Amino acid sequence: MAAAQTTPEVVVTGRGLDDAPGDRAFDIVTVDRATIAANPADRLESVLADVAGLQQFRRSDSRSANPTSQGITLRGLGGNAASRVVLLVDGVPQADPFGGWVAFPAYAPDRLGRIRVTRGGGSGVAGPGALAGTLEIDSAGPEGPSARLSYGSRDSLDVSAGTALVRPGGFATLSAAYARGDGFVPVVQRGPVDRPAPYEQGSIAARTVLSLGTTELQVNASGFTDRRERGTAFTDNRSEGADASARVVGRGRWAWSALAYLQTRTFASRFAAINAARTTATPTLDQYNTPATGLGARIEVQPPLGTGVTLRLGADLRDVEGRTQELFTFVAGAPTRRRVAGGENRTAGLFADGSLERGALTVTAGGRVDRWTIADGFLSEQTLATGATLTDARYPDRSGTEATGRAGLAWRVASPLSLRAAAYRGWRLPTLNELYRPFRAGADATAANAGLTPEHLDGVEAGAELRPLHGARLAATVFDNRLTGAIANVTAGQGPGMFPQVGFVAGVYRVRRNLDAIRSRGVEVDAEWRPGAVGARLSWAHTDARVEASGTAAALDGLRPAQVARDQLSATLDWRHDATAAALTLRHQARQFEDDANTRTLAPATTLDAYLAVPLTGALAVELRGENVTDTRVEAGIPAAGVIERATPRTLWLGLRLRPR
Repeated sequence: MAAAQTTPEVVVTGRGLDDAPGDRAFDIVTVDRATIAANPADRLESVLADVAGLQQFRRSDSRSANPTSQGITLRGLGGNAASRVVLLVDGVPQADPFGGWVAFPAYAPDRLGRIRVTRGGGSGVAGPGALAGTLEIDSAGPEGPSARLSYGSRDSLDVSAGTALVRPGGFATLSAAYARGDGFVPVVQRGPVDRPAPYEQGSIAARTVLSLGTTELQVNASGFTDRRERGTAFTDNRSEGADASARVVGRGRWAWSALAYLQTRTFASRFAAINAARTTATPTLDQYNTPATGLGARIEVQPPLGTGVTLRLGADLRDVEGRTQELFTFVAGAPTRRRVAGGENRTAGLFADGSLERGALTVTAGGRVDRWTIADGFLSEQTLATGATLTDARYPDRSGTEATGRAGLAWRVASPLSLRAAAYRGWRLPTLNELYRPFRAGADATAANAGLTPEHLDGVEAGAELRPLHGARLAATVFDNRLTGAIANVTAGQGPGMFPQVGFVAGVYRVRRNLDAIRSRGVEVDAEWRPGAVGARLSWAHTDARVEASGTAAALDGLRPAQVARDQLSATLDWRHDATAAALTLRHQARQFEDDANTRTLAPATTLDAYLAVPLTGALAVELRGENVTDTRVEAGIPAAGVIERATPRTLWLGLRLRPR
């Protein structure tokens, strides 16, 4: 009689390869789905604000900020709105192909399963650009039908819904989200020209995961649209995008993964000059279209090397191209010139990352080699009246090779205590936005620089983690990072006057330049305690970041980078019991400077958010959410002398949420 055959259970995860054992040598914070769902603002950037040290360029969120200011960074390596953190969703890079900023309205929190933040650069497996760290997001798994409907202050509406089809060997999910609001008046010292800044945003995402034996096929498609205004006439902006990706993950003895993806983006923004009395708004720049495309592929393999040994080998390719199309030099309210500028950036890399576990000791090392190209850069300017060419510049192609990596070790001293140390080197290529697109912020203007060179970061860190009790964790890290060739917006003149690329400037004229360096040192502390239904979380980052500059930027030497706070703190106290949940979150940001010259100071801000969910039935719950319930003035920008822009004031929400049983 033949022996009975046992077929192993196939578990469809929808995720990539397993986390590497060597990751315990680095400073990592994980945000689970329950924490994401209980966020009072119900926005990804608000969830990320609870990881101290992780910040956008400005304090305002994606309802009122200019989208181009929403790059993310860590450890005080700011001074520029481009992201210095690699953001991955299901393994796919998410930074805008043209500008490097993050389209936050594209990511409805309801469809996110896990957020994993690695502080510190040099992650070879994440791809180039991991200067300050890596932010990995996994999509949520399949759930039953869910929906959320909330009405809030200033006639705001948040709606989201999702469903899933689950079958043996696979699942499919579909979700959509919509948000709108009349907005608040961003300017504190307002005049007749100022008005509320409305927003309207939507996104949709579809995902299919199929098991083919020990191989898993994951196909994603998504799209978003985003409309905002900045609170005066001629300051509206628009962003749209669509993404598609396919990933195959092998979970057999030889684990492997292959990924291909496509990003398409378009962005438009108008800018205005406001007179001192704030009685008139005059158009100054119309960037009516900025199309961009990102293409990429990645493959990696994990050969079986025995117990306690893990190795990842792979290669990746990313190609981005885009251009800015602008109308400028306005006379009597009408543009007189047109500009088109853009190019193509390409990186191709090989990487290896391995770890060795021997008893209480884990050792890890990895590296990558990248070949980069900046190509087809151009700047064309014409007069609108005659079509005559004013500028026809073709920038020389450039290329180079970068070798980067990281190494670390973790030692479990005793069951409650672990120690770790790491060193790393990372790099980032200038974005097309930094190379070719000028921009305005109030009376100030900043010119692009087609001659920018890559940034490089060298860093070391050491940390300890203590788990004294079940459900309790305390982790602390000290770090020392130096970002050489840091790209910053450097003051180069003072208006009123005419300046290259931007025309007439009433305020400060700046140019993007490579600084000598930004030196950042500090400490990060993360703690959590959950003995039962009640839990507490704390995240604090203290950062001393200073500019090292010479030559034309010598005046910045020793100053703090723009928009970098010395201290960031987030503390949450929550309670969860069955479907009932409540949370209070206190956040604090120390003062920071609006500008590179440290002449415009943004005051410190402490805010309180609140969340309460009470079930009405087994699947339906009522939600009360409060953002900035103390109505603290959170200063987000100073675009001109005597003018302060604020972030979100008190915002209260009442809603219903249908949760899957």
